[in-house]
Amino acid sequence: MRLLSTRSGQMTRGPVHHPLFARYYARISVGAESRLGMAGVRQRLLAGLSGRVIEIGAGNGLNFGHYPGTVAEVVAIEPEALLRQLALEAGLRAQVPVDVVPGVAEALPVKSEAFDAVVLSLVLCSVRDVARALGEVRRVLRPGGEVRFFEHGQGGGRMMTLTQHALDRTLWPALTGGCHLAREPVAALREAGFRLGPHRRVMLPERGPALPTSYCTLGVAWRPDEPAEH
Repeated sequence: MRLLSTRSGQMTRGPVHHPLFARYYARISVGAESRLGMAGVRQRLLAGLSGRVIEIGAGNGLNFGHYPGTVAEVVAIEPEALLRQLALEAGLRAQVPVDVVPGVAEALPVKSEAFDAVVLSLVLCSVRDVARALGEVRRVLRPGGEVRFFEHGQGGGRMMTLTQHALDRTLWPALTGGCHLAREPVAALREAGFRLGPHRRVMLPERGPALPTSYCTLGVAWRPDEPAEH
């Protein structure tokens, strides 16, 4: 799979095609930066990163402006064509080098142990195979490398959890580009062999009614030092 560089401005169609949802997401995500406080979340998610970073599911590139100058390069994976084009444009405005690459989380088109950090930002909800995607995360991280994650998932009381599962079984994934509400990202990271570090619940919106999408977790995990199986 050929890399798509932000410096070339080229775009090819990738393996995921959700044009209606992509347009909707691109519109609402920009407003969420201030309305839901997402800009502050992105700042906390990326603070202190350095070296080579791979961001999986980069969307329209809203994280790019928050990477610190200590980051040498960001390789940004985005499978959806429209969002990838927007990410290309955002990468050109970033203060750190960004390459936008077509690909899916379950088969990352990069070498093993090539990155110091992986960023997962609202992406595990929509990958087709969470375990396989996290296996790829572990493969591409150097031993001791870190995972920064901000993910939404299952939360709330019994009625909210039932609602999340019911939506997952019906229209929600079809309407939202494959998103699932009731996944458990922290448990999935632990089961994939990562060592969990500090993580905390973040509600979006912070004030107001709790929605099925509100239950988020912001945190860090590390790949153990032992070699991964390739």
